[in-house]
Amino acid sequence: VVDLLCRGTADARKVLTAGMLEVPITIQVRKAILRVKKHLGLTNLQIVGEYELLDTNTADPEVLGRIDIILQFLHQFGDEEAYLAVECKRVGSGETSLNQRYVTNGVDRFVTGQYASGHHWGMMLGYVLKLPVDDLVTAINDRIRANYGDSATLVAIVAHSQALSMHTNTLSQGSSGHVIRLLHVFVDMVAAA
Repeated sequence: VVDLLCRGTADARKVLTAGMLEVPITIQVRKAILRVKKHLGLTNLQIVGEYELLDTNTADPEVLGRIDIILQFLHQFGDEEAYLAVECKRVGSGETSLNQRYVTNGVDRFVTGQYASGHHWGMMLGYVLKLPVDDLVTAINDRIRANYGDSATLVAIVAHSQALSMHTNTLSQGSSGHVIRLLHVFVDMVAAA
């Protein structure tokens, strides 16, 4: 999955233009991921963009949120509750409001259980618009720790060759005590800045 996302974002970067917002970037990324998937001949995986989460407990289901990209493996096909959620956000060094939204409109959706409720994994895909990456990761990590405690600290892991930086952290999800692990992948999207 990480390889697919990284290869797709690297391919999408070629068609981005300055000033692109998150949704158009994500549309291009999803298209590129689908091209890479097809090129690799992956038939055991489906990729869906702008996936709507619905409250199916009412006669007229209400949209609870929209996950940017979801991936489902063959054994998950047909089960709308089984997916790997990928939430995409623009970030950048010194871009306080973008980095804040990465947490409040991204990470928080996993913490509250709005996205991937009861799941073991979720992913954040950070479109880096302004380098250096270490500065923005520090800013995001500081906000995560302030919001969710030191136990939610980002831990660096070996990054994919087409990622600028990768980290993981664990967070308590909702009041149930369930723990979800998030994988944070930061990719170079400077062309869209």
